[in-house]
Amino acid sequence: MGRKRWEGAAAMAASSPPLASEKKPWWLSNKKVVDKYLREARSLIATQEQSNVVSAVGLLDAALALSPRMEAALELKARSLLFLRRFREVADMLQDYIPSYKADDRSGDGDSTSSSLGAAGDHSMASSAPLTRERANLLSPGRERSDGDHSFRCFSVSDLKRRVLAGMSKSSDREGQWRYLVLGQACCHLGMMENAMVLLQTGRRLASAAFRRESVCWSDDSFGGVAVTALPPSEMESASLLLSHIKLILRRRAAAVAALDAGLPAEAIRHFTKVLDSRRGLPGSFAAGCLIGRAAAHKAAGRLADAIADCNLALALDPSSISALRARADLFEAVRALTDCLHDLEHLKLLHEAIIRDRKLPGPRWRPHHDVRYRDIPANLPALTARIQHLRGRIAAGEANNVDYHTLLGVRRGCTRTELGRAHLLLTLKHKPEKAVAFVERLEFADDHRDFDSIRDQARMSASILYRMLQKGYASVMTAVVAEEVTEKQRAKEAAAATAAAAIQVSAAMTAEKPKAEKASVFQGVFCRDMAVVGSMLSHRSIPVKYEALSC
Repeated sequence: MGRKRWEGAAAMAASSPPLASEKKPWWLSNKKVVDKYLREARSLIATQEQSNVVSAVGLLDAALALSPRMEAALELKARSLLFLRRFREVADMLQDYIPSYKADDRSGDGDSTSSSLGAAGDHSMASSAPLTRERANLLSPGRERSDGDHSFRCFSVSDLKRRVLAGMSKSSDREGQWRYLVLGQACCHLGMMENAMVLLQTGRRLASAAFRRESVCWSDDSFGGVAVTALPPSEMESASLLLSHIKLILRRRAAAVAALDAGLPAEAIRHFTKVLDSRRGLPGSFAAGCLIGRAAAHKAAGRLADAIADCNLALALDPSSISALRARADLFEAVRALTDCLHDLEHLKLLHEAIIRDRKLPGPRWRPHHDVRYRDIPANLPALTARIQHLRGRIAAGEANNVDYHTLLGVRRGCTRTELGRAHLLLTLKHKPEKAVAFVERLEFADDHRDFDSIRDQARMSASILYRMLQKGYASVMTAVVAEEVTEKQRAKEAAAATAAAAIQVSAAMTAEKPKAEKASVFQGVFCRDMAVVGSMLSHRSIPVKYEALSC
């Protein structure tokens, strides 16, 4: 039995060449598999159908599992995720190139890899070390001598310059300018406008520099049919349009912030409104930040209802916004809505405790948080707890129902019915729940982890609560105005009655004194030379005559 097995194995060995001689290195077989995956992925991406692009992403993941640093697979995957509007995955994939993330995580050892935007360290996905002259392959070594010395062929200075620039251009192409353009577009859709502007500007600058470096090696006749840039014209045009839009938005927001700092809240409100009413849909996170800024401007202008409405929208877009929660709690306390203020402060306390427990701010690490810092959270928690306890004491003392509706509606105490009606009409038309839903529908929620319906329902619910509060405030203030009008009318009636009574008393007194005056009156005339006139004047009067004895 054993002999037969040995003879069969020998026959197989004789009929076929040795397997060891046919077995190829593992990297060669992996390269073939990766190339196959890339060809299939390119064919699927070329169809521009979402299902096919999703399948292509799966193939690219398999290729990157075999070759994690393959530049072509990385670029195809990033562009496919951008086509599928999965911007968070693009940011996770290329987070080391986000300027704000690099600035936060920059080490203080003075490494040159953190000194510029285009220079990154040893990344897990691609080899992105900064390009230097030492890395450029200036000259290829010649044949080695037997004594170990290397021989180099002669070269000229112009040849050296061309080889250096050509080597830098090829290395730059290998590292790829696509990272900055793709990541810039993803950051724009994620609401990180400053990062998007820096990335798109860097991508355009690198593309122009690559074209200039490549053009050094060309002859004068090769410029006839060459594109102006190293990137496709359509991609460069879209990047330029997007960059101009981002610059316009950032300029307007900077003008609004400057106006608010200068004490011009009306001007700040106007600039923030221009940003929020942009024709091109804004990302939800960026709109939330602008809403918080406009709420601060409304508060400075004394329009607390508008400020509360902006905070409601900001929290509907970003429920974990610490700035929006703190601002709305302050506004509720200003109008003495202590129950709502306590609810926001308790939510804020839960967020602080979650941040301390997780040891990070909410959201991904690469998302910038300009309004809050992690090291301030533990210091703010005791003060927040003491404020909550103080509010609970005030509510227990019966101050929960003493809402200052005059401040909420923006009218003075003792206002007229006309002033109250005008203020209520403007606020009612502005803060209808349907308008809040329409504003949310204009925004962009690309690749958001929450459902759009939940965001819209939250905006509608918070706007409805504010609308009911305005209606209740109008009824309360109108009751006070009507009571004041009734009191004023009663006071006027009483004053009129008192005036009439005084007039009657005066007339009665004058009537009672008239006969006495007639009896006691003595005629007092004037000297007149015309006796006829004097006679006519005295004809209807009896002249009292005083008889006295006359002496001789």
